Amino acid sequence: MADFKTIGIVGAGQMGNGIAHVCALAGYDVILNDLSQDALEHGLATIETNMTRQVSRELLSVEDMKTALHRIQTTTEYAPFGSIDLAIEAATENREIKEKIFASLCGVVPDHTILATNTSSISVTRLASTTDRPERFIGLHFMNPVPLMNLMEIIRGLATDQATYEAALALAKRLGKTITNAEDYPAFIVNRILMPMINEAVYALYEGVGSVESIDTALHLGANHPMGPLTLADFIGLDTCLSIMQVLHDGLADTKYRPCPLLVKYVEAGWLGRKAGRGFYDYRGDTPVPTR
Repeated sequence: MADFKTIGIVGAGQMGNGIAHVCALAGYDVILNDLSQDALEHGLATIETNMTRQVSRELLSVEDMKTALHRIQTTTEYAPFGSIDLAIEAATENREIKEKIFASLCGVVPDHTILATNTSSISVTRLASTTDRPERFIGLHFMNPVPLMNLMEIIRGLATDQATYEAALALAKRLGKTITNAEDYPAFIVNRILMPMINEAVYALYEGVGSVESIDTALHLGANHPMGPLTLADFIGLDTCLSIMQVLHDGLADTKYRPCPLLVKYVEAGWLGRKAGRGFYDYRGDTPVPTR
């Protein structure tokens, strides 16, 4: 079971293309799926750009880069997943969308195939229950950006069997990831702690405690964080931050997880962060400018 040869990845966005990147470098054949050819081409271009950066830093040879890129195939269909050993869903953080993806996958993947979700907050047990193989279903939460971040959270659903868990451990080892085991509670470990901090930073902005720049500078220098929480929120995507806060609020029924109204307003405006060109900073010029 742990001897994966071909890995299918659903979603060519920042998480999906990052997972494809590290899997291809680790020697796996990869089939990358998305809804449109444009999304796939953008995902492949991102992978090539990131690998080229690794080459420039002498972390990767040109030959290894070419070999890895050659291992990645793309498709807008699920039919090519008929030969995969592991399917990793890396779609948007929306339970209904993920459940539809797994319903489609169950109709084409072989019986031995393990299903995994890269969800950052949604119940693994609940997603597994909608499939035909809850015992071969597991949460593999990669950190963003996947090629740079060493951590992988592994989340077992209620029905996940030991063989599936051991296969996940073997995958993490081959990818060079350090694992942490998280119980299947809303947002797991990283986002259970990180997202309320980001949400509190948005509240501080909302209440006028500080400006975007002062809040980011305070946490960057005062807590020695690599970047401020509002910069980080823009990098993650404000829609993703909001979705995770909603999962925490709904799942734990505690008002301390209530999403800040300002975060909701930014998402409603379509100001989702770097990927949209605007968030707590405006990225459309040469340098980011605070939007508040």
